[in-house]
This record gives sequence, C-alpha cells and structure tokens, in this order.
Amino acid sequence: MIVSRRKGKENKNIRVYLNNEPLDQVTKMKYLGIILDHKFRFNEHIKYTAERCGKLIHSLSRAAKMTWGLKHAAMDIIYKGAILPLLTYGAPVWIEAMNHEYNRRKYIRVQRLTNISMAKAYRTTSIEALCMLTATTPIIIKLEEIVKRYNTKKRRSNSLMELDHEVEYKYWPHPADTVTIEEVVSEEEATLQAFTDGSKQEQGVGALAVVFKGSELVAKVQLK
Repeated sequence: MIVSRRKGKENKNIRVYLNNEPLDQVTKMKYLGIILDHKFRFNEHIKYTAERCGKLIHSLSRAAKMTWGLKHAAMDIIYKGAILPLLTYGAPVWIEAMNHEYNRRKYIRVQRLTNISMAKAYRTTSIEALCMLTATTPIIIKLEEIVKRYNTKKRRSNSLMELDHEVEYKYWPHPADTVTIEEVVSEEEATLQAFTDGSKQEQGVGALAVVFKGSELVAKVQLK
C-alpha cells in the first residue's frame, strides 16, 4: 500500500517483488485492529466498525424476540462491555476523522439503535432524548473524553488537568452536607396560587403560577 496525499498525476502503480513473486497493491489494510487507508483518513475503519456493531445489535434483537426483548440492564451491559469498546478502539489514532459529519452520523446511528432497545422508545425519538432516557453519554463526547484521558495519562502531559470519573452511588455526598439552607424570617406572608386547568394564555398553553404578598401581585410565572 502506497501512502500519499499528493494530488499529482504521477504513476502510483509500483511493482514490488518478494521471493520473485509480485505483491498485490491495495488501497487499505488492517493493522492491529485498525483499517488504514492510503490517504490516512480512516473513513473505512469507521464504516467497518459501525457496520459490525450494527449487525451485532440486529442479531441481539432477533434473538430476543422470543422473550419480548432484552431488559434495560442487560442491554446496558452489552453496550458498555461489547459495543462501546468496538466503537472507541484506537480512538486517539483516528479521532480527527470525526470532524466530518458523515463519519459522525455513522456512530450516532449505532448508538441510536442501542438506546432505542434500552429505552423501548419510538424510532422517531431524538438521539438527545434517548441519551437522557438511558443515561448514556453521547458517543462523540465519549470519544473526546477517551482521547483527552489518553493524552493526559499516556503522554504524561505537564499541564494540570482535573478529570471527571464515575463514582458509585454509595460514595455520593449527601445533599445535607453540601447544600446550606438558610431560613429567612419575614413578617410578610406570600401566597402562591397556581392555575393548572391548561387554558391558553397569551404566552402559550400550560399552567400559570401567581405569587401575592398580601394583596400585591409580586410575580407571575408561565409553566409550559
């Protein structure tokens, strides 16, 4: 494989012999699990990985039809243990290829298929809503996170950088220890009135909350 980004019209068909046998010239090859193309654009690698994960998801969907689908916990384990490692393998090498929208759409489609199965949602649900329902990080942000971790740890960068990491629920700080509640004593009494009949207001349809202090109108909030 001849690697070149030149746009010249020179002859790129070079005959190479090994033990008096000519070697086949190719435009892409697989090396250490990453498909390298002669332009180093990694479009073929992203396409191959997305198709492989898509076939895996469809196979799981067909196998789970007899049991009315896999549960959320099972799909979450499969996604984090099998699909996500395939999508993110070697990300520091080909992350620049994600600057192109057509490559981003391929990975987003794979995550969308998984999230629909996890959330048991409609196919018209947006990818942003699916990520919220399944508590999964968008794949593009996940790739950027992995690359930043690699650049910080493996390359031993001198810059100080704080990295977020997942913490188990039992180690979460209690809200009572982190939030200070101050009680304000006031002689004036405030009255809150909420109208939830769904009638249409000037700002739209929804609930309307009105705050009074005595007989004085203090605030009016439109809840959509």
